[in-house]
Amino acid sequence: MVWMLYFMKLAAAEAEAAVRGNHGGPFGAVIVRKGKVVARAHNEVISTNDPTAHAEITAIRKASARLKTFDLSACELYATCEPCPMCLGAILWARIPLVYYGCTRRDAEGIGFRDNLIYEQLRISRGAGGVKLRQLGRRECLKVFREWANKRDKVPY
Repeated sequence: MVWMLYFMKLAAAEAEAAVRGNHGGPFGAVIVRKGKVVARAHNEVISTNDPTAHAEITAIRKASARLKTFDLSACELYATCEPCPMCLGAILWARIPLVYYGCTRRDAEGIGFRDNLIYEQLRISRGAGGVKLRQLGRRECLKVFREWANKRDKVPY
């Protein structure tokens, strides 16, 4: 459990980098294989003008390149927030079997993100499609969410 919180703290540090660098929202992700970090990433939607540059997708791209495979079934993903439907789709395509997340889609909605609305539109329930989703480290991740909510120079998207 201690090592899982360590990886979640790394994801939260990535989220802080996104917020403080004006790269995107308070979202970070870490992909781990056999207890070792394979990839770290944060949201880069604003800095790249790419609506798909979510932390999870960027981390999947980095991990796939580093491991030279599209099959990340030996990995787990740590994310500061419950994956949005787009990221959940990428997680399924990458075959990642386990995702730990900090904040919920409703937490994201509370600071202006529409993940929950999209989930409702698509009528996807948590854990659909064989991916196990387990909440972990919400308190640490909410700190970055609060920083984003209070950030005066943020670029909403």
